[in-house]
Amino acid sequence: MKNYIREFSDWYFTRKALPFWGILLLDCVCVSVSFLITIFLANLTSDSSTMFHNGILPIVYGYLVTIFLFCCFFRIFRTYKGVIRYSNFKDLRDVIYAVTLASLSCILVSQTLINFDIECVIMFKPRGYFLLYALSTLSLIFMRMLVRMVFEKTRSVDAAHGVFIYGVLEGGISLAKSLINQDVKKYELKGFVSPSGDFVGQSLLNVHVYADDENLIGIMKENEVSTLMVSPVQTNHFRDKQDLINNLIDAGIKIWVVPDAEEWDGKTQISHSMMHEVEIEDLLPRDAIEINMADISDNLRDKRVFITGAAGSIGSEMVRQIAHFKPAEMVLVDQAETPMHDIRLMMAERYPKIKAYTIVGSITNKEHMESIFKAHKIDYVLHAAAYKHVPMMEDNPAMAIQNNVVGTRILADLAVKYNVGKFVMISTDKAVNPTNVMGCSKRICEIYCQSLNAAIQSGRIKGVTQFVTTRFGNVLGSNGSVIPHFREQIKKGGPITVTDPNIERFFMLIPEACKLVLEAGTMGHGGEIYVFDMGKPVKIVNLAKRMIQLSGAKDVKIVFTGLRDGEKLYEEVLATAENTVPTVHPKIMIAKVREYDYDVALSNEERLLKASYSFDDMEIVRIMKEIVPEYKSNSSKYEVLDK
Repeated sequence: MKNYIREFSDWYFTRKALPFWGILLLDCVCVSVSFLITIFLANLTSDSSTMFHNGILPIVYGYLVTIFLFCCFFRIFRTYKGVIRYSNFKDLRDVIYAVTLASLSCILVSQTLINFDIECVIMFKPRGYFLLYALSTLSLIFMRMLVRMVFEKTRSVDAAHGVFIYGVLEGGISLAKSLINQDVKKYELKGFVSPSGDFVGQSLLNVHVYADDENLIGIMKENEVSTLMVSPVQTNHFRDKQDLINNLIDAGIKIWVVPDAEEWDGKTQISHSMMHEVEIEDLLPRDAIEINMADISDNLRDKRVFITGAAGSIGSEMVRQIAHFKPAEMVLVDQAETPMHDIRLMMAERYPKIKAYTIVGSITNKEHMESIFKAHKIDYVLHAAAYKHVPMMEDNPAMAIQNNVVGTRILADLAVKYNVGKFVMISTDKAVNPTNVMGCSKRICEIYCQSLNAAIQSGRIKGVTQFVTTRFGNVLGSNGSVIPHFREQIKKGGPITVTDPNIERFFMLIPEACKLVLEAGTMGHGGEIYVFDMGKPVKIVNLAKRMIQLSGAKDVKIVFTGLRDGEKLYEEVLATAENTVPTVHPKIMIAKVREYDYDVALSNEERLLKASYSFDDMEIVRIMKEIVPEYKSNSSKYEVLDK
């Protein structure tokens, strides 16, 4: 019998939904049954009439009038428009409204007919209609609840994962409702965890609320809970609970979070399908970043924006964020053809109303870049293109000069020539007291942009362009960064290779870094080098250990390989009171750095360019060290030049 019921429910509930007339028909059946029961009960308690006192026709007439009135109010309140198996409080409320008004209308019609001495359609006295109201209401609600109960029972999966939700009210309740209303019950809500202690010991949505304390893991095991879903309201608070995170991972309890890219407005229903199993990026503690959306919007709306490196990790995120502010045009340049094709498809799909030009080209091709500036009359340049991998540039200093340094100068000079309003260059924390070719090349780029800005402000060079530089450290998930590399090593069974047990790095999410770039670009007036507060540094070996834990992999070892050429143990960002000036944004500061005269900066770049064509690594790096005296090589063949 159970199998037959299951087969029927499979057939019924795999259909999209009953048509509206099907639901209306069911409602009419409920009212009809209630009508007949009311007649029967009314005649049992009355000596003045019997069921057939005036024959069968009055019953038929009375029934037709009753059904007509009920159908009118079903139509007004559209009680048949909902999907029965998803009936909620609003649906039940509308049913009660419809039945109440229909019953009152029946009484009104009955009294009106009596006043006109028309009693052939009067089945019972007003109290009989109250009985009809009660029976109809109960039957209509019972029918909906029965369908929903059968649906939930037959759709549930025996192996549904027990779930606790971290957070009560707002996001927690919204997430819980999503679990309760899921089509197939893959997850079963078994409790809430209250970080603040509110409602502990009480019940929400028929499940218990537990405290966030040392007993939580044991309680979760007792309730056979395998998953903790974190409310989006509590995400930042949860990241700070590192002991709890460690205990959950050690206990084999999965953690699910809403991706950082998903911003909850506090009203939209949160679906558990929006969540994903936690990754290392989600667990690194960091503060929420607030930016001035109004100012950024004013700065970019209806502007023609030129983005270099548009297919890279930072560049592509800048494309997405800037598109949100509805610029007049977006001119996107990168050397990588396939990733640029992906950007083209993304823009066509997500932002079809924005004119987007996807151009494959190199920033070192002056003629090509000039044709772009001339054709598009650029208002705003965001320069993210660069060779960035430290070991690669240690072996190829000539290309670091020709791409990073010369490419930046070409773009900067063209920006001035074609009256670009603002030029924002993305630099790196490795430009601070550089120990490698890549970091030094970016410092030289900073020097040129800052000196050119000073020359414009002093009137030595005619132009209107404001040059702003932004510095920050590693971004999570960028192409070639450590986390994707570790992830691949874990998939292969290890080992994970870490250069040194003491090596530390600052980390920031790509969207967060890009938000700060836009904020800095908006607040800058020209000549500033902005540095970002990257939070606390993370030991790479601890990062590797946590990733192994999260993956569930066994016997993955960590092997130390020694520092790579040009690599530091600790990155610097000049984030101290002695060498930075605060801004209105708590996470953005202005670096106090040595400034260069424009003629000196230009002469230095010309020397470097000439040396780069010799491809003599030692000579190129020697000149770089002359230009940037604080450049001291580390774990590199160029250390001999520092002696």
